[in-house]
Amino acid sequence: MPKVVDPVTGVHLYELSHPWGYNIPMHPSFDDVKLERISRHARHGVMTQKFTTVFHASTHVNAPLHLVPGAQGVGQIPMDRFFGTGVVLDIPKGKWELVTGEDLENASPGILPQDIVIIATGWYGRYSDSKEYFGYSPGLAKSAADWLIARGVKLVGVDTGDIDHPCATSLVNHREGPQVKYLMSEYKTETGREPKADFPEWRPAHRALLKAGIPTIECVGGDIAEVLGRRCTFQCFPWNWWEGDACVVRLVAMFDSTGKVRLEAGKA
Repeated sequence: MPKVVDPVTGVHLYELSHPWGYNIPMHPSFDDVKLERISRHARHGVMTQKFTTVFHASTHVNAPLHLVPGAQGVGQIPMDRFFGTGVVLDIPKGKWELVTGEDLENASPGILPQDIVIIATGWYGRYSDSKEYFGYSPGLAKSAADWLIARGVKLVGVDTGDIDHPCATSLVNHREGPQVKYLMSEYKTETGREPKADFPEWRPAHRALLKAGIPTIECVGGDIAEVLGRRCTFQCFPWNWWEGDACVVRLVAMFDSTGKVRLEAGKA
């Protein structure tokens, strides 16, 4: 059942975000979200909270600035990037598998230019503070990123903790890695191959998308199972933070099964 049905229009609204707050699962490269109450109801008659965090936490959007020096921050990206029609693709993948360009070509519904594309591998159901969610997840192959860029999509979201395969990140021996040392030995034992030999480039899919000016969303979840394989309208606005590399967002999918809803003309 839909999470919310608007009583006037009948529009169905679906939460596609994981909760944000204290003790949420965090990428192994980042510290926990820190929250404190600086005023309390019993003492002050009001509650005020302060937080310290990276914005790559829970469901969040990455701006091109995240991986491309001098590129747009979240507040510089035009608002229409974060609102529009698109698809939720059901592309199941297992441990250390890749979503390829061929997967996207064969996916249903078909992807159109200027679509918002949400890719569900099934990993949304494993969201937790675990090596399985972050270390064993699937990721986008470079061919998938290239396919999406060529199709002219305007935003890409995934239900994993990273756009790229774990072995193409600093979790193994890329850049400042290995941040999770067991991954390299486990990958080699299971596959008989070196992770950096199979994934010689650092974050190739994510860098390609952001270099093309396409924002990305990681850790998509919530009620995504209710909208798999559907064409929807999405909204996921970040803060107006001019030089922000990322921002937590509330990603919402919506659709009107009657086709009767129209936006107001804006007249006084």
